[in-house]
Amino acid sequence: MTSYVDVGTIKVAKNLYEFINNEALPNTEVDVEQFWQDFESIFVDFTPRNNELLKKRQHLQDQINAWHLENKDFDATTYKNFLTEIGYLEEEVADFKVNLENVDDEIAKMAGPQLVVPINNPRYAINAANSRWGSLYDAFYGTDLISEENGQEKTGGYNPVRGDIVIEKSREFLDESVPLASGSHKDATNYAIENGKVQVTLDNGETVGLKDEKQFAGFQGEEETPTSVLLKNNGLHIDIEFDSNHPIGKTDRAHVKDVVIESAITSIMDCEDSVTAVDADDKTDVYRNWLGLMRGDLSTTFRKGNETIERTFNDDRQYKAPNGEGFTLPGRVLMLVRNVGHLMENNAVLNADGSVGYEGILDGIVTSLIAKHELLGKAKYVNSKKGSVYIVKPKMHGSEEVAFTNELFGRIEQMLGLNENTLKVGVMDEERRTSLNLKNCIHAAKERAIFINTGFLDRTGDEIHTSMEIGPMVRKDDMKNETWLPAYEKNNVNVGLATGFQGEAQIGKGMWPKPDMMNDMMREKVSHVKAGANTAWVPSPTAGTLHALHYHDIKVSDVQDELLAAGTEQNYNDDILQIPVASEPNWTPEEIQEELDNNTQTMLGYVVRWVEQGVGCSKVPDINDVGLMEDRATLRISSQMIANWLHHGVCTEEQVLETLKKMAAVVDEQNAGDDLYHNMAPNFDNSVAFQAACDLCFKGTEQPNGYTEPILQARRLEFKEKLGIRS
Repeated sequence: MTSYVDVGTIKVAKNLYEFINNEALPNTEVDVEQFWQDFESIFVDFTPRNNELLKKRQHLQDQINAWHLENKDFDATTYKNFLTEIGYLEEEVADFKVNLENVDDEIAKMAGPQLVVPINNPRYAINAANSRWGSLYDAFYGTDLISEENGQEKTGGYNPVRGDIVIEKSREFLDESVPLASGSHKDATNYAIENGKVQVTLDNGETVGLKDEKQFAGFQGEEETPTSVLLKNNGLHIDIEFDSNHPIGKTDRAHVKDVVIESAITSIMDCEDSVTAVDADDKTDVYRNWLGLMRGDLSTTFRKGNETIERTFNDDRQYKAPNGEGFTLPGRVLMLVRNVGHLMENNAVLNADGSVGYEGILDGIVTSLIAKHELLGKAKYVNSKKGSVYIVKPKMHGSEEVAFTNELFGRIEQMLGLNENTLKVGVMDEERRTSLNLKNCIHAAKERAIFINTGFLDRTGDEIHTSMEIGPMVRKDDMKNETWLPAYEKNNVNVGLATGFQGEAQIGKGMWPKPDMMNDMMREKVSHVKAGANTAWVPSPTAGTLHALHYHDIKVSDVQDELLAAGTEQNYNDDILQIPVASEPNWTPEEIQEELDNNTQTMLGYVVRWVEQGVGCSKVPDINDVGLMEDRATLRISSQMIANWLHHGVCTEEQVLETLKKMAAVVDEQNAGDDLYHNMAPNFDNSVAFQAACDLCFKGTEQPNGYTEPILQARRLEFKEKLGIRS
């Protein structure tokens, strides 16, 4: 059983209490006794308000359910009027611009990829922090951007045939992004610096400079024999590295050993959807890793073959400017932290009445406290040069919930002795009530809002649950062809630009889910840049390096200028309210079974690792053995899809249960090589993970807003207790 310490009228888990006192509070200039007084005060003041916000969510949902049951002949105008009457659709605020101060360039000025990683995995977190720079050679060589046909295999040792293609593609990138005044980087035999300019000797003996000399940013080494030449395009750096003794450099005519590019600019260190933190022990581990990230001293070791590798933070990169003066570029991304939403609870804190405390309130206090180490200069590296803390807040519904977060952050600033609006907020646009009222949501935190984004998976899960009673929804893959989705995506950019995000904050797009399919990513994800988003999520550092190429191809600020010139007055709410219900369901039995197979298989593949291994985000093979990045957002859409079809009789409970059993055997086989894995089949009643998946399907309509967290957390705690590892 968890041991607790009394903190006024509330209780705090002893291990968390000791972590805060012994590790988090020292060097923050915060008095220990005053901290705990303020800690209790915030929980006492904000818990009842959090309760009321959740009650309002459910009351609105109950009203919507009742309306759909009474209005089977759907009329869009009547429906919209109804949503306005009940307060779901808010009266729009007057035009305004965000009023932000001390926002770092990585968020305000630069456009580039963003990583999201589970904070409780030190190796992933450090990799993400270090993903600011990436080898273009490695990214091309190790992915499917180059086929493995015709002797181009990447298996085994270095393949010079494949390597030649990598070098050619990299030179093509240089020609497109930082072209020479004449000729091609492919023909270069030497790079040097003369009179503050790049001079490139070509194989015909000609010496040329850059077409745009302003793209020369700096160099390493000596002017006559630089070890690197730093160039810049669309705000992102490109570093051409030279080494005549390097295995690649010695075979290159210009001795280029690599082309290293600025890749992921920011990374969200995630306490939420990609993490399994269900009790006080888990939360303490999460916070300890965030402390290591903020102080810059987090490290980890792992085995690779016969070698033990230690992973630590990259140092900053030192260069000489064209005039010879030294300067530094960050070696790491700018880190944001994602707290949990208003729904989540965790036994790390118990309220005065013995109820479990809200995890979102706890996250706000502790992650901000920890970030103060870096703000006070007590860290090895600088994260925010402007002295801000960036907290992404997910799953907020409407402007009242954003206002609640805004006020909570203000109280935390007072508690920790931080300047007003030090705590910035990322407002995730992944719930329908937020999408429809996005302008009001931003207004509720207009001095803090530095980030908005879209996400197909969570947003679709909420779309299904909100309109559960109207009828069966279209199949999951068909959702992307429905009217509401492109309207939602356009609205997010439109509202962001209308409220002054350009040059001030991030407008983001969602995750690419297939980390092994980079060729497809390069073909499809450029649409995020063309839409005017200045960041988008990628599943790996390698994906970040490749997605960065899109930001070299297209200057996001130019796209945003065009959108602003065209006007941002358009209101997309009518299209957003087009519900993706199947007008005349005519699926064949085979199509219904195919949908059930696909959804249950991915559900089980994710849930079994979440519940029984404590893995919140992983690459899970789908039914066709294609690896997909799965987290709770993917689980939400799959579970709500099945719950909706069950609710409307498209399938039966018996059919779904039989499908779950069949797919459990498939997932068992896919995980046959994992020594930590527990088979679900054939003893289904004894498998906690299998029972969790059943709950997600058969109790899906009962879950608040279709969220999966309550079921997952309860089943994870059950499994931990079963193994005797519960705190």
